[in-house]
Amino acid sequence: MTTARLPLFPLNSVLFPGLVLPLNVFEERYRAMMRELLTTDDSEPRLFAVVAIRDGREVASTAPGLPDPTAPPERGAAAGFGDDPMRVFHPVGCLADAATIREREDGTFEVLATGTTRVRLISVDASGPFLTAEVEELPEERGEGAGALAEGVLRAFRAYQKRLAGARERTLSTGAELPDEPSVVSYLVAAASVLDIPAKQRLLEAPDTAARLREELKLLRSETAMIRHLPSVPLVDLTQTPTNPN
Repeated sequence: MTTARLPLFPLNSVLFPGLVLPLNVFEERYRAMMRELLTTDDSEPRLFAVVAIRDGREVASTAPGLPDPTAPPERGAAAGFGDDPMRVFHPVGCLADAATIREREDGTFEVLATGTTRVRLISVDASGPFLTAEVEELPEERGEGAGALAEGVLRAFRAYQKRLAGARERTLSTGAELPDEPSVVSYLVAAASVLDIPAKQRLLEAPDTAARLREELKLLRSETAMIRHLPSVPLVDLTQTPTNPN
């Protein structure tokens, strides 16, 4: 296993390999992280690890009323995550490559990153200006029957899209063709489906592509059946998550 120590960016969302992650960075700890990433040569990837928060706040209480009017201000890299940050983060996350880091005049940052590789958290260090973590890369095994499962998931996903479009009373978009590589299919469908964080996290942690696709097939069929009973559902972009406030 390949291990590395990288900046750690916890979010109230799950990032998958191949998916775009826009970030609006305004907290000082994450601004410090971006300044550090900008010291990396342009020819090298600007990597950081993203993990979903199991129990804690994405934005720390840095002043009265933000976000809790009764909470005292918090300081430090682990603000909002308690004494043991490892316990409040999901154990598997995703590396992100910050292709664009733009500093605004007020010192905040606009960041556009892309998920690359799954990683497992080994340890978290809160002694610096921002969180860092030792992580190990998780290989993506194909698993038995991944090709046939991907075809089935794509059919189920198209049916799911049609149900979503019908629930929104809008025309189904016929944009770019969906991929057919099983691992890419599995991550795209996981990111684009309207699922809660625990469900998306389970898909990220699947032992191989085939296992993820099997679980997605069950979820898509279940969700498609449920959508017909819903008055409306949220709009989903297939390749990009909403901009995350840190």
